[in-house]
This record gives sequence, structure tokens and C-alpha cells, in this order.
Amino acid sequence: MRRRTRAGSGRTTRFLVILAVVLALCAGGFLLLPAGRNLIEDTRDKLGKSKPVTPVRVEASAEVPGRPAGNATDGLSNRYWGAPGPGASVTCTFAKPFRLVAVIVTNGASTSPEDYAREGRALRIDMEVTASDGRKSVRKLTLIDKPGPQTFPTGISDAITVRLTLDAPAGLDGDRHLALAELEFFQRS
Repeated sequence: MRRRTRAGSGRTTRFLVILAVVLALCAGGFLLLPAGRNLIEDTRDKLGKSKPVTPVRVEASAEVPGRPAGNATDGLSNRYWGAPGPGASVTCTFAKPFRLVAVIVTNGASTSPEDYAREGRALRIDMEVTASDGRKSVRKLTLIDKPGPQTFPTGISDAITVRLTLDAPAGLDGDRHLALAELEFFQRS
């Protein structure tokens, strides 16, 4: 004996379940899209190659005489930007927006251990990156108190300016000032 069923009795229920699943997937995709986009960009940064990018303008909030901010981006690690103390900042402006994948900081007066110890150094740098649309990303860079370049991966899109503020000084006694030998910026190629 067969059971009788009404025509279309399960269609409405199936339609509502399918609609709920589709809406849930759309909502999840919408909510997770920025995280997914960031994951894709970070993966591209790690798998891709990077190339240096040079700022078109370098300005400092303060400088000691004979140690201008431009020394920090001149490609030479034996010349440095001299800042009178913590809180001084250097702002690098770039010609066009780019994906900032890394920053290399060569702290102190030089990569030579003798020259490095002659001036004060910042052991923390507050980095503020401004995007072309005005969004700001802030990172704290903690440096090791040793001569030589230190690399910091960043992964920030549409960077147009980078401001670095010196903090947590070491070796800043007597008539010494803070020294920052070199800043290098890298974009995805």
C-alpha cells in the first residue's frame, strides 16, 4: 500500500534550507573578506620578490647640526641622522602608493661596533604608515642593541608616507645624541 503525499510538500522546506545556506555563506564571505584579502596579500609578500623603494622627500622633526635626516636614506651606513633625543621623528614621503613589505633599520652611528657605541640609539621605533586614502597603520619596532641592519616585515598596502619616531634610548648620556644610520624600504615587485 502506498502513502499519499501532497504534490510539492517538501519543495518549500528544501527551498528555505537552501536559501538559508546561501545567505549564511554570503554573510560569512562578507565578514571574512578583509581577513581573506590580508591572508592572500601576506602570502604574495612571502612568495614574491621585493625591491627597494626610495623616498622622494625626507623630513625630520629635529636634527643635530651636521646630521640631517637625509643621511638616513642615502644608502651609506657610515653617515647618520642625528636626533637630539627621544620623540624626534623622520617622515619619508614616496612618489606613488606601494605595498610596503619590509623596512630595514640600521641603528646607531654606523655598522662598525666602535662607531656604533659612540652615540645613543633608539631601542624602539614607533612606525606610522599613512595610505593614499588617509588610513593609518601603526607598528612598534623593537630593536636589538647591536650594530648592523635589522629587518621588520610590514605588509601594508598603499603606503605613501612612513613616519618613524625614536623612543627607548640607550647610550644617551653626556653630550650624545640619538643616531640612526640607515632606513631601507621594500615593495613587492
